[in-house]
Amino acid sequence: MRRRRTNVTVELRKNKRDDIVLKRRNVPLLSGTDSEEESQLQNTSYAQIVQNASSDQPNLQLGAVQTARKLLSSDRNPPIDSLIESGILPVLVACLQRHDNPSLQFEAAWALTNIASGTSEQTQSVVKAGAVPHFKNLLSSPHQNVCEQAVWALGNIIGDGPACRDYCIKEGVVHPLLSFINPNIPLSFLRNVTWVLVNMCRNKDPPPPLVVIQDILRGLCTLIMHKDTSILVDTVWALSYLTDGGNSQIQMVIDSEVVPNLVNLLSHPEVKVQTAALRAVGNIVTGTDEQTQVVLDCDVLSRFPALLAHKKEKINKEAVWFLSNITAGNQKQVQLVIDAGLIPDIVRLLDRGDFQTQKEAAWAVSNLTISGKKEQVVVLIENKVIPPLCNLLTVKDPQIVQVCLDGIGNILRMAGENYHVIADMIESAGGVDKIESLQQSENDEIYKLAFEIIEQYFSDDVGGLDPQPTDEDKGYHFDGNASVPPEGFQFN
Repeated sequence: MRRRRTNVTVELRKNKRDDIVLKRRNVPLLSGTDSEEESQLQNTSYAQIVQNASSDQPNLQLGAVQTARKLLSSDRNPPIDSLIESGILPVLVACLQRHDNPSLQFEAAWALTNIASGTSEQTQSVVKAGAVPHFKNLLSSPHQNVCEQAVWALGNIIGDGPACRDYCIKEGVVHPLLSFINPNIPLSFLRNVTWVLVNMCRNKDPPPPLVVIQDILRGLCTLIMHKDTSILVDTVWALSYLTDGGNSQIQMVIDSEVVPNLVNLLSHPEVKVQTAALRAVGNIVTGTDEQTQVVLDCDVLSRFPALLAHKKEKINKEAVWFLSNITAGNQKQVQLVIDAGLIPDIVRLLDRGDFQTQKEAAWAVSNLTISGKKEQVVVLIENKVIPPLCNLLTVKDPQIVQVCLDGIGNILRMAGENYHVIADMIESAGGVDKIESLQQSENDEIYKLAFEIIEQYFSDDVGGLDPQPTDEDKGYHFDGNASVPPEGFQFN
């Protein structure tokens, strides 16, 4: 019953975010070009740039490479393909090897970074030109600007996908990258290093080699203590990608002892940090009961009243998704959700949340009716879960209709001989007509569930909906609203 993030809309949103940060062009915040210089650049012959960049005259060569870099750093339609077609790639890669001229290395690395920030085909052209081994060598350059530009270039190449990532790993870039995680590194440099690590963790088809994940985790455990928001966001997203790779990777993250830090970040003042942390711990609780318990043992549920009442609907939705995976666990874990006082919030969001949040709340409730024991399901009933469950039976999403029918059917079955009490609640909430109409559904599962509920609990054969209470019923009495009795509801 635990659900990993396979929902299409969630994946689309995630991919949209990835498109933004997957590759980055190095465009100066304050461009050094005025309109006259920009016009001159646009009129420059690409063939002449390549010829001059191949010159043995240092000043002419540096000026040509710098011109190429400026063209590629334009914030409007940089001529990436035109420069590739001009044959400049092997010239720029040769410039990376000029250890006697760090200014030339820097300009060439910058130009290649911006070519690699483009389409997959453009990125691949940089790789095929043999740039990666030289970028790896530049990670040990004594010149910080050269070193940082090489990091940036590798981040764009690694961000192209698992094939480029694994090639860079094979070339030995991981340990030099991780060596930059130290107190003396400038903040902008460390932000770039962290972003490269995110790209390295991002793809899971296939994931990075396990030994590389172990190395990266050590770096992430250091970075998660950083105070910079940008570094925190990228660090936690890296962890969320790793925990989305199955139970073995979840266990590696748990073994790194980073979970308490993730739980603490659920209360971070920056929403972007909260969102990433919620996704990371949410992925962990899609694992085994034992892995889920590790998160619960960090007192994670005490953070959830604030998350369920958060002004951002996305936080509400992610928080309820997290809880739906707890209510899919064992009865001890279900009880922790109840003891934390979270059931009223789940029912409130089931009733009045935005639709995406209502869907997650429906899963949380339905899972509890499967995993929970009678006393735990009673808590749902006492918090008036029946009306919002019935309201969702008319939505266009067949999966959620099925989830709600499952929940209603489970509650009725668990009520045993006292099913009529629940039946009265469903009748008062207008649920019977909705369930009857679902018998006409084209979806086989919905049709079968609706038919079984009507047949077992609402047909003439079961003697109506309003039997007189007997001594055994302990005097249950419901008014017209079919409310929960003052003394509480009890299944027989």
